[in-house]
Amino acid sequence: MNTESSSSFTEVQQPGTAPNDSLRTYSIVVYAVFALGILLGGLPSIVGLIMAYVKRNEMTGTIYHGHMSMLIRTFWISLALGIIGALATFIYIGPLIIIGTGIWYIYRVVRGFICLNDRKGVWF
Repeated sequence: MNTESSSSFTEVQQPGTAPNDSLRTYSIVVYAVFALGILLGGLPSIVGLIMAYVKRNEMTGTIYHGHMSMLIRTFWISLALGIIGALATFIYIGPLIIIGTGIWYIYRVVRGFICLNDRKGVWF
């Protein structure tokens, strides 16, 4: 048995898979950082936002571009709704807005990660 030929067979990669695997791994890390923001009060989400902005243009033309855009929108909309909720505490509806925003944020991060794990676009 020739071990040299069998080892070269396992080293062959399909064209274009390595960059996509790298982008997929990066996207998983960004989702993890956003999820960590849920547990630690939002500060890790700022790191995730920066990470998403840094690589988003490199991901153009892939499903990962949509994932990064969705996470960026989720951050900014959550921030705006959080500020509105904080201001609305004076008229006693603020806590409802803040709780609703938290539920919406969790839904978007979880749903997006599930789509990413299934190798689908965000809004397939």
